[in-house]
Amino acid sequence: MDLLPVNGAALSADPRAAEAIRAVGTRHGVDYTDDAAVTALLAERRQALQATQHGTLIWLGGSTLIMGVVWPFIGPILPAFAGKDPFLVAAPAGPLLVVAVAALTLVRVRWKRELIHPVLAGYRETLGVARAHGVPLTHIPAWLEGRSSTGGGKGAAPVPTYPPVQPAAAQATPVPTTPDRDGNAPDDESPASESTPEPSAPASTPAPAVPVPPKPSKVEDYERMADVGGWHDETGWLLIFAGVIGTAWAYTDGSPIGYATVFLVPMAVFVWLAGSRQGDEKNELREEALKYVKALEAAQAAGAHVPELSPQLRALVDKD
Repeated sequence: MDLLPVNGAALSADPRAAEAIRAVGTRHGVDYTDDAAVTALLAERRQALQATQHGTLIWLGGSTLIMGVVWPFIGPILPAFAGKDPFLVAAPAGPLLVVAVAALTLVRVRWKRELIHPVLAGYRETLGVARAHGVPLTHIPAWLEGRSSTGGGKGAAPVPTYPPVQPAAAQATPVPTTPDRDGNAPDDESPASESTPEPSAPASTPAPAVPVPPKPSKVEDYERMADVGGWHDETGWLLIFAGVIGTAWAYTDGSPIGYATVFLVPMAVFVWLAGSRQGDEKNELREEALKYVKALEAAQAAGAHVPELSPQLRALVDKD
């Protein structure tokens, strides 16, 4: 997905927000209002971030960690260590765990260094400034804040929070003037009758607003169903096991009542069929939700101010 947290048109709509964001971009050498540049930047930094979690180092750390944990259990049963001192047999686990911790710590350090890369830090600062000025953020990718793949938690590098900026209309409140005893205006102001109006420049025609695609009813259905279900497989297997165990108990002990549990088997099949139908429906609605997100992406690229996504659609964007 190329759906940005916020596009350049929304960042530039408020002159004060645009000025603050330009200052952030100047410090980091990036124009954060350029959608094409930001899209390429995020793709590059995400790839660099993911590269730190693959390769020889992560493989070494993971394999030595597993060996260090299981060695105290498999060491004593090896013929080469038969009859040896249990302490000496378990001793190799220590160096393995040290190597594992060192390798995984280095992976974490490299990942954190990529996460706080200056251009990403500047973009997170840009999002914080936009949010403080009331600019709606469509979504914040989980990887950008160092959150888990499920999007939970605060993250290792969250978007900073700044005090809200009051709207410009609230700041530009006119101060009323008080006339003197004779009813005249103060000396530093000219009477209204003697004032000469300045010729006003012709007002520029604002660019037409790009409409945001309406949310289809199937997408709303997906939002309601996205977090529903997921229990059918487990329940079906529990019913199967209960039916088999009950039937076996009835057969061995000669208890006819135990044979009643055999009816749990068709019930398990019914539960599985219901789960399959629900899964098919959810997959169909998920495709409609993906089409809607793609439509939002196209509208955002055209300059539309896309509102904040629902938690279900944010999770869908993060997974893709």
